[in-house]
This record gives sequence, C-alpha cells and structure tokens, in this order.
Amino acid sequence: MTPTTYAALILAGMFVLTMPVFAVVSRNRPVDADVARRPTTFLLGTWVRDWLMWLISPAERAFVSWGLSPDLFNYFGGLMGLFAGFAYAKESLALGGWLVLVGGVADIIDGRIARARRVASDYGEFLDSMLDRFAEMFAFIGLAVYFEAVPLAMTATILALGGSLMVSYARAKGEGVRVDCRGGVMQRAERLVLLGVASLVDSPLTRALHWHNGALLLTVIVLIGAGSIGTAVYRTVFVARELRKRERETGEGRHIV
Repeated sequence: MTPTTYAALILAGMFVLTMPVFAVVSRNRPVDADVARRPTTFLLGTWVRDWLMWLISPAERAFVSWGLSPDLFNYFGGLMGLFAGFAYAKESLALGGWLVLVGGVADIIDGRIARARRVASDYGEFLDSMLDRFAEMFAFIGLAVYFEAVPLAMTATILALGGSLMVSYARAKGEGVRVDCRGGVMQRAERLVLLGVASLVDSPLTRALHWHNGALLLTVIVLIGAGSIGTAVYRTVFVARELRKRERETGEGRHIV
C-alpha cells in the first residue's frame, strides 16, 4: 500500500474510534436539529448523522466565532471535487476518497454556518447546490478517466454521474412546481460516503483478495448508479402523482409540449 493509503486508513480508524465516545456522551443529549428535520435512509440513519454533527461541532463553532463566510466553504467544497477528479485520473484513489469526504463535510458546514450567523439566503442555497453538482461532476469525470481502459467500467461511471445529476434535478424541478421530494435510497450524502469510503479501502482490500485495483470501487460505483437512477425514477413518479392529485383536487391542469 502507498503512504497515502496508510495515512487514509489511520485517519479513518481514528474517526471510527470516536463513535464509542459519542455513544456515551449522547445518552441524554437531544438529537441535532438539522439531523432531526432531515429524512434518514438505510445507510445514514439518525445516529450516524448525529455523530457526524457532534464530531464537526468544535470546528463549526470556531468558524462561526471567526466570522467566516459560508461562501468560503461552498467554494472549498467545489475545489475538493475538482481536486478529487484529478486525483482519480492520476490513479490516487485514497487521496481522491479523502478529498470527496472533506468536500462533503465542507458542504455540511456551509449551511450550518449560514444558519448560525443568520445569513441563509436564496443566493447561498443556489450557490451551494450548483457547486455541489460541479464537485460531483468533477469527481466522476476523474473516475471515468481512471476506468477508460475498461469500456464497461467507464460506462458504469458515466451512468452513475448521470443518475446522480438526475436525482438532484428531480428534486429541483419538483420544488419548482411546489412539490417537496427528498426521498430515495441514494441521495447526495449516501453517494459521497459510499464513494469516499470505497476509494479509501479499495487498495488494501483488493490486494488482500487478489483482485484488480479498482474492482471494489467499481462495484460501489455500479451500486451508486443503480441506486441513483432508481431514486430519480422514484422522485419522478412521486412528483408526477402529487401534481396529478393536485390537478384533480383543483380541477385545473395544463399540458406543455
């Protein structure tokens, strides 16, 4: 394993070791407000999300006290996605995984700082959403370059990218017609966690199992692609049904060609 992989695994182990500590200190502690108001999935339940908020809370409080702008973390998250794409294209999977995860944490912190400083706005929400899409696009493009020698693997990566963008588009389009739909098994948080963790552990596990490098990561990318497309279909059906229901209740409707 490369030094980057060793360092990645050591840091990941340190994070995991904080979980028992959180289990003790959180017994009589209310669930974080942001966690409580968001839907959970099979991968990221309330406890895991609450643990992450607890873990980053010292840094969050420091950033708020320093008066840092949420925009700083928006742009930082976008840059992490760009750098992750370069890392993947250069076959540095562990580095790419860390950059994806760090960018994901920055994406969490920007919104929490905006709410803590009471500067949340439509501008900030738009910028955050767009830079998230750019970051994800950059990472998957880098992965497509990494798998370019294997057409099926590159195709799976492109499908995962397309599915990920469609998940976000379905939600945005739904909100545009006043239907809130955030459900599905493969939302952005799930995609980031799966991609980041798979990137970190791919090298040691494939070496131990005598698989080709990238085999585990490709398996996860196929899972992300299937889950994302399924989530996009689910949201499409959900929004369409809600709109049909609204039309029947109001007696109004229109069809645009």
